[in-house]
This record gives sequence, structure tokens and C-alpha cells, in this order.
Amino acid sequence: MQTVNVSTEITIKRSVDQVASYASDPDNATEWYANIKSVEWKTSKEIRVGSQIKFIAQFLGKRLIYTYEIVEFIPNEKFVMRTVDGPFPMETTYLWRSLFENETKMTLINRGSPSGFSKFVAPFMAFAMKKANLKDLARIKSVLENKH
Repeated sequence: MQTVNVSTEITIKRSVDQVASYASDPDNATEWYANIKSVEWKTSKEIRVGSQIKFIAQFLGKRLIYTYEIVEFIPNEKFVMRTVDGPFPMETTYLWRSLFENETKMTLINRGSPSGFSKFVAPFMAFAMKKANLKDLARIKSVLENKH
């Protein structure tokens, strides 16, 4: 089975607390993820293990609707969501590491196993995801570094 495993990272000139609290809040996703068009909480609006969030995205010309569940959350360190419903199983991980007082390395990892027709385009999907992730990380960097 073809799998997709894409890891990207960026350094943001903000504290790890500022970066992690902003990035781990799904309500901010439409602001820094170019492909995410809307976010809807399926459970109470609480960032904790078990919370579920529905995302509507546009990717490779297709409208995608999927629900993620938060499966791991360590404030200022790690945030992991896994699809419970969507076009194919996917796990998204954010990692944050403080480099200096006001400098944070953020890593974005997407892992998944495309099924059906998607499995035939997995290599292309990985390339497209990496490109999209790099743009999204550049966008979160810009948003956070330009906030006062």
C-alpha cells in the first residue's frame, strides 16, 4: 500500500507559547491554511484529546470534507489529529521547539494511506502536500510575525 509521509518545518520569530496556542486552535486554520475553507466543531470547542473538528478543504481541484479527532495534545510541544471520517486516513502532527526566547521551530507532518483512486496518485499527492505545507507554514510565520 502506498503511503504519504510529508514533513516540513519553519522557524517563526515568536515564543513557543504564541506559536503553539495559535497553530493548535482549529478556529485559526482558515487564516493560515490556504486549502481549508471552513471549520466546524463536532464536539464542544475544547482543545483536548477526543475533540472532533470537521474541515472543508479544496485540494488538487477537489472539495474534501473530513473530520479529525485530536488524539494527542501536549501544550507547547505536540498536537496530533487523526481523521475519523474523510476521503482517506490521514494523521497531522504539529511539533514545536523553542530555539530562543522569541524563536520557535514548527514542524508539520502529514501521514496517510490513500485508498481507492487516490492510492494511484499518492506520489503526486505527497509532492503537492509538501508544496502546500510549505506555503501554509510561510503563511503562519507571516501572520504571527506581523501580529503585535
